[in-house]
Amino acid sequence: MATMTVQEHKERTARSYKLILWFAMISMIMMFAGLTSAYVISASRPDWLNDFDLPAAFWASTGVMLLSSLTFHLAKKAIQKDQRSLVTTLLLVTLGLGLLFVFLQYKGFYQLIEAGLYPTGPTSTVTSSFIFAVVLLHFAHLFGGLVSLLIIIYNHFKQKYNSGQTLGIELGAMFWHFLDFLWLYLFLFLYFFN
Repeated sequence: MATMTVQEHKERTARSYKLILWFAMISMIMMFAGLTSAYVISASRPDWLNDFDLPAAFWASTGVMLLSSLTFHLAKKAIQKDQRSLVTTLLLVTLGLGLLFVFLQYKGFYQLIEAGLYPTGPTSTVTSSFIFAVVLLHFAHLFGGLVSLLIIIYNHFKQKYNSGQTLGIELGAMFWHFLDFLWLYLFLFLYFFN
């Protein structure tokens, strides 16, 4: 039986981690598909709101999230070229944009409440409850993305990444792009299915 080289072992490990991440992301897609399906089915209720606008903060947060995806992608490309100082800058900018996204989401919730759309209680509607549930669930996943980004930044400062070892940044970028795609899907869904 032939022994595995170090490079083959690294490649096999990378494939395993990426496959696990894919399974996790597919399960998240299924969960959000179920929620958006329930949203569509509930739209036939007589108490469904049909004429509300998404908060301006959600529009801004969408742009911020797309920009953060670009900076994370550029960080991944920069580490492949061993441009450590550029990677540091891009990862910190990505973190700043992620935190700005969180702030804008909070502001969006506030704008929904100002418009009279409450998540629960006697003045809430099925529509507003769904919107809060979907956005809060995405926010929970984003928290995981921010934690993984902080770990990546920590590992980067510990010099664990270079052009030959990029797995952590690759996995983080993959999950971050997935979160961006998920938010874009949810945002467009809520915008067009109103």
